[in-house]
Amino acid sequence: MLDKIDRTLLSLLQQDCTLSLQSLAESVNLTSTPCWKRLKRLEEEGYIRARVALLDNERLGLGLTAFVLLKTQQHNSVWYQTFTSVVSEMPEVLSFYRMAGEYDYLMQVQVADMKSYDDFYKRLVNGIPGLVDVTSSFAMERIKHTTALPLSL
Repeated sequence: MLDKIDRTLLSLLQQDCTLSLQSLAESVNLTSTPCWKRLKRLEEEGYIRARVALLDNERLGLGLTAFVLLKTQQHNSVWYQTFTSVVSEMPEVLSFYRMAGEYDYLMQVQVADMKSYDDFYKRLVNGIPGLVDVTSSFAMERIKHTTALPLSL
């Protein structure tokens, strides 16, 4: 069970994972050792999965975001394992969901441009049998994007 101090630490780390132990400890009115023990426990219990840098896709030349909806005619476990394995290995796929509703799967894809997307699309449809509909929508503007979860403090 998370208490207010745990949630505050998680919230601070979501905003800046480079904060020093001393800074984190001061923010929650702890000394370094108890703060470090809490952080270690939060990592061991899986609340903190990774500490990463968030990169700027535009500056890196990856300015096209596509949302790809997929319908399949296959739903057996062998096909599913193969499909998810193939898609998970595609570096352009940032997120990948199995859906309820009209479509079976949703992907967020990040590429440089339309040519790059077309190359991705061809690999996708040629590499995975059983796809019956692949519908793509392209983001014109990113209005909000965050990785920070809404933690109630």
